[in-house]
Amino acid sequence: MSDMHERRYNGEIERLRVPQRVTLFEIGRVVDLCLEGIHVNSVLDVGTGSGIFAEAFSKRDMNVTGIDPNPEMLKAAKEFVPMGTFLQGTVEGIPSEDKSFDLVFLGHVLHESDNLIKALSESNRVAKQKVCVLEWPYKEEESGPPLKHRLKTEDILAAAKQVGFSSMETIQLQHMVLLMFAVR
Repeated sequence: MSDMHERRYNGEIERLRVPQRVTLFEIGRVVDLCLEGIHVNSVLDVGTGSGIFAEAFSKRDMNVTGIDPNPEMLKAAKEFVPMGTFLQGTVEGIPSEDKSFDLVFLGHVLHESDNLIKALSESNRVAKQKVCVLEWPYKEEESGPPLKHRLKTEDILAAAKQVGFSSMETIQLQHMVLLMFAVR
């Protein structure tokens, strides 16, 4: 890629929380699926944006940390999740110690990554139990990024296997794809 981070979202924060867009995410269902089968005290929301998922996890009485490269996004997330911790960082260089979080959540951030293997390796490094990836399906749609910025599910699974996750599950939601990886 000629320009690093060219796929990164740089639009208005308000657009991230438009009700029509948020409805597509099935937030409650996604959070339920991510928490299924594990006991979670701490969650890292990678690419937290305005904190939509950080807010949902926080409402379940979990310690939430969010990272994002954009300081304006971090300020917005802190307004929505005052008890959360928000740090500047990228999915390719997560500013946390190994095995710091029970769950690592990547909501619509993997397609913005400059290095899929590095992004999943970093997520695996800081996760104790599970990494969940919510992505747009690989098809042209009115909502979300253009097709050339989307990832094929099989490419994500191949990268996850290369990184060494112990098990992988894919769930096709109504408008999104949720991938869940168990950490060794």
